[in-house]
Amino acid sequence: MARDIRDLYKNEALHHVQLPEGHEARFLEKLDTALPKQKQIMSHWLYMVASVVVFLGIGLVTYNYFNDEGTTPNQVVANTTVETKTLGDISPGLKKVEDYYLASINLELSKIKYTPETKEMFDGYIMQLEELDKEYKRLSRELTEVGPSELTVNALIDNLKFRLSLLYRLKSQLKALNPDANIIENSSQSI
Repeated sequence: MARDIRDLYKNEALHHVQLPEGHEARFLEKLDTALPKQKQIMSHWLYMVASVVVFLGIGLVTYNYFNDEGTTPNQVVANTTVETKTLGDISPGLKKVEDYYLASINLELSKIKYTPETKEMFDGYIMQLEELDKEYKRLSRELTEVGPSELTVNALIDNLKFRLSLLYRLKSQLKALNPDANIIENSSQSI
């Protein structure tokens, strides 16, 4: 007795069948009496979830706006901390070289004594050392972004050598300007 639904639609008699008057209204009324609570409860939950999502979105946008005031998205990415590589990250041998130079630089800086008369010369050398330090950090970023290359590694080592030689030059000029400090320093080293 099964018939294909397509065949039923081809039959013209079904196209002209009229539903009883008020059938649709009675159907909707029965539907509302059977399902109103489920429909209302579901719609209330849906409204509440949508409200929470909207408030969270507004809160997140507001937080980002006031927290990063004046920065563009490119600046925010640039401000993220990325661990820069050093010579020690490439090989243990280069780590020894880097540690040697950094320790020597710090030792020489701690030994330098200056007077008010030599402060201007000392400040000039310190400014040069700060420029070399900035260049060292730039080279370290390049080492991180591009990867190790012979040129970058040599530039980093040369930077450390140049900083140490600047300190030796400063120390010798300070000794030449103040020979009395040289006698005191030599006598304290021999003890």
